[in-house]
Amino acid sequence: MMRSKQQLDPDECVEILKKEKRGVLSVIGDNGYPYGVPLNHFYNEEDGRIYFHSARKGHKIDAIRRCDKASFCVFGEVSREEGGWALNFKSVIVFGKIEFIDDVDTIYDIAAKLSRKFTCDEEYIRREIEKYGPSTMMFALSPEYISGKAVNES
Repeated sequence: MMRSKQQLDPDECVEILKKEKRGVLSVIGDNGYPYGVPLNHFYNEEDGRIYFHSARKGHKIDAIRRCDKASFCVFGEVSREEGGWALNFKSVIVFGKIEFIDDVDTIYDIAAKLSRKFTCDEEYIRREIEKYGPSTMMFALSPEYISGKAVNES
């Protein structure tokens, strides 16, 4: 990192990954072009992995099958001083490898945990998992490197 004063400590990076609901997963797409897609995620403290859900087919899944390397970027809250132009925010970027999850119990468990980031309605979560669980693809990013920084644009 060029500006070491902006570097976040590892615990703060984890807190941002746990708190924020969405980020951008980037994989190597067709013809070597980067392909970034916004996704919901769940950071699992138990195993240190970041989990995502998806349809079973599509450009993202094809790209991951060709190359398991990926990066994931998450922005924390963005603020601006009243009347100012400069934005202040924190971001985390993770580099690692993706693995598809085949175990149905794990898929349903992670789907429930991910859903709780958006609602505490357990009946709704149960119905959604019952309805969409069988067709859900789940994959995990195992971090090899995590870096975070605080940015003040002024």
